[in-house]
Amino acid sequence: MKDDGYKMTDASYRSPDAQGYYGKFGGAFIPEMLYPNVEELRTRYLEIMHEAAFQKEYHTLLKDYVGRPSPLYLAARLSAKYNTQIYLKREDLNHTGAHKINNTIGQILLAQRLGKRRIIAETGAGQHGVATATVCALKGIECIVYMGEKDIERQAPNVARMKMLGAKVIPAVSGSKTLKDATNEAIRDWINNPSDTHYIIGSVVGPHPYPDMVARFQSVISEETRAQLKEKTGNELPTHVIACVGGGSNAAGAFYHFLDEGSVQLIAVEAAGEGVHSGKSAATTQLGKPGVLHGSRSYVMQTEDGQVVEPHSISAGLDYPGIGPLHAHLYASGRATFLSATDTEALVAAFELTRLEGIIPALESAHAIAALGQLQLNEKDTVVLCLSGRGDKDMATYMLAMEEGRDHE
Repeated sequence: MKDDGYKMTDASYRSPDAQGYYGKFGGAFIPEMLYPNVEELRTRYLEIMHEAAFQKEYHTLLKDYVGRPSPLYLAARLSAKYNTQIYLKREDLNHTGAHKINNTIGQILLAQRLGKRRIIAETGAGQHGVATATVCALKGIECIVYMGEKDIERQAPNVARMKMLGAKVIPAVSGSKTLKDATNEAIRDWINNPSDTHYIIGSVVGPHPYPDMVARFQSVISEETRAQLKEKTGNELPTHVIACVGGGSNAAGAFYHFLDEGSVQLIAVEAAGEGVHSGKSAATTQLGKPGVLHGSRSYVMQTEDGQVVEPHSISAGLDYPGIGPLHAHLYASGRATFLSATDTEALVAAFELTRLEGIIPALESAHAIAALGQLQLNEKDTVVLCLSGRGDKDMATYMLAMEEGRDHE
């Protein structure tokens, strides 16, 4: 959020242009009914976010409610296995169990200042839904969460949390019944309720200004990382930053204050599902081509005639056929390296971290851990891996994996 010490340049990767484009990706492709809402956000979000009162309330809540700063933990046994220095940025220790709360607190404060009385959201893994329901309970605002019927079944603990927090959870029963379809339903709701409703998008996707707004709220991750690394190692720049990517909000936050530091290798890890070319994958940069999805131009998994291809991942939070426009630009420009991990590789990595460090990661985060074996690392490297969430929500999947003997290579 604070740009202290970070000087913007014309060549910066960190902000889109006035039309919301990162290179060739971004923009705002929206129905006419949504134009007033999106235009109101576009013209006011930076002004509101930079107000002293907003900054004070936001950072106070991050400290006293979320529990920030989240620790930067040297994972000694994991480091020894890969013969390098691996630090875990512990977003799993935030209130509600993931990085999503950084963004929902910022957006609920923004919505209040815009006079909105009703909040809608979409969710895949349920973490964004829980984080949205949490801040709506905190502020006493009505909350409706759209979630794919398939995700409701596989993320039952988070559904229960949302309902306990007072949110109404509405299943999306079309298409693949996952995150894409939940997003479609949320957009339909917004079109029908444009005046009193704010849509809290959970990732760096959607029409401008959402990708920039969400990235700014999540940038607290890399802001803290720089200061913490400086304290621990004497150098605020790591050699590598690794994060999983679906839409890409935790990666955007983990990368943000390193985007213009050319010496830092940025590693984004997508979900390969049952294999990149298996027909059941969510590796968008490998399988997609430029197109428009949910209000912005990016890489989209699609057929020759432009129909969206149904994605697949064992992790509900990575089960998305697109990618945020910032990440599309990082991929197209070569600034970031995009890797992928299969369902099986993610499961193995999750058990590896659990048994080496006593930390049970979310399946989404496990994809980032799985990429460690794909990198050429040495003892002089300093690796920061964003542990975007904890694994409580995925225990049913982990238990099944143990029963089937899929918990090891």
